[in-house]
Amino acid sequence: MKLHCKPVAAAIRAALVTGTFAVLAAPVMAQEDAARLDRVEVTGSRIKKAEIEGQTPVSVITREQLEKTGLTSVADIVQQLTGSGSSLNTKFNSSGNFGFPSDGSGVGAGSATVDLRHLSSRRVLVLVDGIRWVNESSASGVSSSVDLNTIPVAIIERIEVLEDGASSIYGSDAIAGVVNIITRRTFEGTQASVYYGEYEEGGDTKSGEISFGGAGDNFSFFLSASSTEQDGIDSNRVEQAAFPVPGTGVALGSSFTPNGRFIFVDPNTGIEQDITTPNGQFFPGGPSYPGDFIGFTGANRFNFAEFNLLQTPSERKSVFGQARFYFDNGVSWYVRTLYNQRESLNRAAPEPISLGPGSGNSYADNALISASNPFNPFGFDLISSGPGANLIFIGRRPVEGGPRRFFQDVDTWYFATGLEGAFELGDRSFIWDLNYARSKNEADQTNFGSYNIRRIALALGPIENCNADPNCVPLDIFSGPGSITPEMLAYIQPIVRDRSENNLQLFSANLTGDLFELPAGPLSFAAGYEHRVQDGFYLPDALTVAGEYNGVPSLPTFGKYDVDEYFAEFNIPVYANEGSQLDLSAAARYSDYSTSGGDTTGKFGFRWQFGDQFVFRGSIAEGFRAPSIGELFGSAARNDIDIDDPCLIGIDGSQPTANCSAFGVPTGATQTNSQISVTTGGNPNLLPETSDSYSLGFVFSPEFGTNSAWSEKFDIEFTYYNHELEGAIQAVDAQTQLDLCVANGVSSPFCQGITRASTGVIDSFNNRLQNFGQIETDGYDLDFFWTLPETDLGQLKVSWQNTIVNDYRAVDDLGTPQPQAVGFEVNDSGIPEWTSNLSLDWSYGDFTAGWRLRHISDLEETCGRATQFSVCPDPVNNRNHIGSTSYHDLQLGWRAPWFDGTQLTLGVNNVTSKLPPICLSCSLNGYDASNYDLPAGRFVYARAEVKF
Repeated sequence: MKLHCKPVAAAIRAALVTGTFAVLAAPVMAQEDAARLDRVEVTGSRIKKAEIEGQTPVSVITREQLEKTGLTSVADIVQQLTGSGSSLNTKFNSSGNFGFPSDGSGVGAGSATVDLRHLSSRRVLVLVDGIRWVNESSASGVSSSVDLNTIPVAIIERIEVLEDGASSIYGSDAIAGVVNIITRRTFEGTQASVYYGEYEEGGDTKSGEISFGGAGDNFSFFLSASSTEQDGIDSNRVEQAAFPVPGTGVALGSSFTPNGRFIFVDPNTGIEQDITTPNGQFFPGGPSYPGDFIGFTGANRFNFAEFNLLQTPSERKSVFGQARFYFDNGVSWYVRTLYNQRESLNRAAPEPISLGPGSGNSYADNALISASNPFNPFGFDLISSGPGANLIFIGRRPVEGGPRRFFQDVDTWYFATGLEGAFELGDRSFIWDLNYARSKNEADQTNFGSYNIRRIALALGPIENCNADPNCVPLDIFSGPGSITPEMLAYIQPIVRDRSENNLQLFSANLTGDLFELPAGPLSFAAGYEHRVQDGFYLPDALTVAGEYNGVPSLPTFGKYDVDEYFAEFNIPVYANEGSQLDLSAAARYSDYSTSGGDTTGKFGFRWQFGDQFVFRGSIAEGFRAPSIGELFGSAARNDIDIDDPCLIGIDGSQPTANCSAFGVPTGATQTNSQISVTTGGNPNLLPETSDSYSLGFVFSPEFGTNSAWSEKFDIEFTYYNHELEGAIQAVDAQTQLDLCVANGVSSPFCQGITRASTGVIDSFNNRLQNFGQIETDGYDLDFFWTLPETDLGQLKVSWQNTIVNDYRAVDDLGTPQPQAVGFEVNDSGIPEWTSNLSLDWSYGDFTAGWRLRHISDLEETCGRATQFSVCPDPVNNRNHIGSTSYHDLQLGWRAPWFDGTQLTLGVNNVTSKLPPICLSCSLNGYDASNYDLPAGRFVYARAEVKF
């Protein structure tokens, strides 16, 4: 296989090889009075040495800080970091509405991920105790992201977040950074806690946990069990979420209505009809044509939003344990194991039945509604394709079958074991470890409320075909809500079951210590080897595989790969005196993938300390991310995306923006459905995406702010970051591709994969993954930490953390800019220019209090389909301003004298009951669920914790 070797990696590749074998094969130089290395491993370096801390910008969330958030999900906590981007959480209710994203990951309710620097959760590596965690399976795909809801808060000692490229240290996926979750190891006694929280609009969360641990002369252990239950909140509880687009009523609702929408050419008159029956009216004997039918208008559209969920219900249960045994020779053996179960639900409006060209299914595309069907009111055949074709579109929402409900049952298993020890070679101390881990994430999804499109077509077709099937019941979609009887439903409504699984198995060996003494100090190193095997599959229901599923079609996915990796890292002291010290760091990793071959990445860094007050640091790092199982092997599936077709009359009545006769679009053709089906799926020809990351910054702890009258400790941290990705694995933005196709004509390369039916509607749209082009982003972190001196009134601590995104730019292979940019909301995801967290924490004896301000700067978006409505403030430029938003959180705590460490906590998040700004382009619930709190009012919570 081809070896990819980049400049920085090439420069230090010799160091990787010679440094590793020098340690293993040759004795080191003796030094008198050599001190034993401290066993401190900091995220961002494999060298276990206390002096390494501070070389890279790492944010640490302590257990105390975790509890002060009032949140029960790791993802919800990490997503509030200022450097976090848009990622999935339990405020998304998406499984049944959109289908399959292009990366093959699927979408499952109850899952929650983390994004750093707005580079996607796929480019963040999640570790637990320094070891890679298994990726999620959503029951609808094979993901390359970690579901943080598989890791209970109860077992966490702290979370370390490195927002810097770290592929040379940890391997693939660490392009945007690393989240390292450190579990609780040393614990004496028993701790139990209960938690209850609730929004003003409902959706309560209940949690309980019990932990205990102990230690003897040669062992220690920690055990924990926890349960968290989160109730759902209906979208119709909140005004801005109760309609498809806030401020437009049902005018931008769905064409798929309980009364049906029927567009066809009457063969008797040659006139095109676009008709329905009056809203909510049921015709027991069937409607008469044309007398009982009326013209379809915006007032007849269906409000699907009220069936959705603002917050998806879920229940998580977890058991975790770890033990460590110490032997006389200095070797220790550890064992860690976890089982986590999640049961979750999301819900969508009753599944629509679409018939006619461009419906996205061969049975629907070629439907024949026969005149012999006893419920056909028109007296003639409605034919979708072939000779005599006259059917353009039928949309019927069978409310009789109830809403779609997607139940997920997700199990995560994790086992890890290993040996750690130290040895002397000459007068040098070296630390080694051997690790083995095996983990599995498996998910089952059961879908109620969907339909069998083959049986629908049979039940609508010629009566003799239906009679040939003894189970077939002729179907009535014409007589209004209530026309589909239980017998009809029993024939066309199945239960759909899907499964998916992700497995990870790894072995690693590491060695760290001092090689020899330099004038400025010892040259330290770490070196190691890791072998990983990753496999996964997605198996949709047999009905789906057969092409009979009326919902979003997909095919199975199976894949496996293995990787061998070797790395070396060095810390090189260059200069040191009483007032200054300069250290350089270098690292390289070689990774050999069974799917994409070899790749070498390197990293250079420096840390220059001036006295006790100032540290200047920076790094240059190469990164890469190998394509995942879903991205490589994901089979063809469908994703229904909100796209405005510039060739068609909009559903809001807006006229086409282009003359598309060259594309075969007839004059007056209408876009009946705002969601256009695009074909997604993996690409076996994908190459690894590569990156260059740069960081430069300082830590300033001024002497005048240390142990002075006004300050006990005062720190300022500043970091500039820049990430540049080449060959990013991504799909082209579908709206952008369609707009450029229309603008540049039929021969445009942007039109490849886009075809239209004779009616003018798009009937195929290929939107598969590719090595995309370039993504570049840069910005600044500026943080202040101030601890005031303790007085008779207690002690106050202040922290103010800020991220400013200077630029975000993505272009495809042809150099075409994609729509995502700083200050803009696109596809339910916005990149604020400035995010800020300001916290004040006060303590006085047994009492504590805290106030936190979370700020998100303003954004802009297109008004989308709402351009014609007054809710769009700038219809001329098609722009809506999403104002800046600030949330205030309060918390009070009291350490009671009972037992030894009883803690009572009461808190309120979003004290002012701030509603998120209205988003007109967002797909569900009228706001961006990745950036803002739920529009459900204040969240009040209480926690009681007892230790004994």
